[in-house]
Amino acid sequence: MHPTVIGLFCGLLLGLAWTTGGFGGLVITAALGIIGFVVGKVTAGEVDLNQYLGGSNRSSR
Repeated sequence: MHPTVIGLFCGLLLGLAWTTGGFGGLVITAALGIIGFVVGKVTAGEVDLNQYLGGSNRSSR
């Protein structure tokens, strides 16, 4: 699916969350969306979190 279409769907879903849940619902939905995006990138192997978690500082012997 094209990134523009995905962005459109995300915007529509955030708009629905805002109208049904108010501003608090919008913020919670956006935060969960960002977390899901990052988890998806890590799962797909596009983002490496080892540099942030300290896993790449080990020296091999």
